[in-house]
Amino acid sequence: MSHSDQLLLAGDIGGTKTILALFSPKLGPYEPLEKATFSSSNYKSLDEIIQSYLRDKSVSIHSASFGIAGPVEQGRVQTTNLPWVIEAAALSQDLDGAPVRLLNDLQAIASAIPFLHPEDLETLNPGAPAPHGAIGVIAPGTGLGEAFMVWDGKRYRAYPSEGGHTNFSPANPIELELLTYLLPRLGHVSCERVCSGMGVPNLYNFLRDCRGLSEPGWLKEALDAAADPTPIIFKAAAERQVEICIRTVEMFIDILASEGGNLALKTMATGGIYLGGGIPPRIVPQLKASNFMATFSDKGRFDKMLARVPVHVIVQPGAALLGAACDMLGEE
Repeated sequence: MSHSDQLLLAGDIGGTKTILALFSPKLGPYEPLEKATFSSSNYKSLDEIIQSYLRDKSVSIHSASFGIAGPVEQGRVQTTNLPWVIEAAALSQDLDGAPVRLLNDLQAIASAIPFLHPEDLETLNPGAPAPHGAIGVIAPGTGLGEAFMVWDGKRYRAYPSEGGHTNFSPANPIELELLTYLLPRLGHVSCERVCSGMGVPNLYNFLRDCRGLSEPGWLKEALDAAADPTPIIFKAAAERQVEICIRTVEMFIDILASEGGNLALKTMATGGIYLGGGIPPRIVPQLKASNFMATFSDKGRFDKMLARVPVHVIVQPGAALLGAACDMLGEE
């Protein structure tokens, strides 16, 4: 591949896979010139993947931006699910001095929001968005990520958060019982422990052990054999109408709605709340059929304000990569 223009290198860096792509300022973030996916665990570092990706390409990298799962501090991040330490300065040296930005993965997703197309979203509540109002992002995937955006007078700027690790706050008697069940087992019960892929089995086990919901034998066998039981639980709820799985998904949605409302209050997200991550796009029908907005806005004296907050599901599967590209292209 040969290209005379200086290009942007963007990446979505995950524990399972790393996606790298080249973008041109002329074509914008929706039209990568080339994209490749790598198995992260097959490489010793992000730099090794980058060098493999660029080896046969005669291109000049003008700047680079990478969305990474983990807290970024002073241009450095210890990846959450990989034994990598990534430093922006070291990557910049390897890219002939091109400036490099490291973003928390949720910060990257948030950066994409102003650029999303209508077909990239499913709307749960159109609401009444305030012009240039703050925006919140909550994304249950393997873990629970949160981020927010504020208007700086010219454009939205995204900021990371580790809000998914704050204490889980029960909103009703059943959730209080859930917390009582999990405390001696986990110690610190964060929102992530009950509102993410890793948290769904905790909800399922609680309903089985404490609420008397039966577990079919075939389901127990499938869950015991699975490396990740969460997809099985969601599939059994949607396709086979297994009561314990249906109740698990309902409980998950209630907790997600409540935490989404909390995020809206903490950030005054009058511009909207966006649900990202791997789970919400897969359960859009359940979200639309649920009491999501009633739970979301059930915040006492602020219920009317929260009822006006727009709520959307991001169904664009490449939002993190898109956001990494948008973050750098937005600086041009």
